[in-house]
Amino acid sequence: MKCGQCGNVGLEPGFIEDAGEHSRGYARWVEGALQRGPLGGARRMGRAKWQVDAHRCPACGHLELFARQQV
Repeated sequence: MKCGQCGNVGLEPGFIEDAGEHSRGYARWVEGALQRGPLGGARRMGRAKWQVDAHRCPACGHLELFARQQV
């Protein structure tokens, strides 16, 4: 893969960690605009959820994020 900022080839694979309460340990992309429930949390029921994969450029540190559909 090629960096979208500096053009360096060879991005390092990784992921964005979510260490919040009741988290699964990794970030997810949720379809649609943010809607909050009665207790202030994000409403996610019935929406498509995709795992977020991150690739970091070792030359400039730029992150490229990709959403991969979860099974």
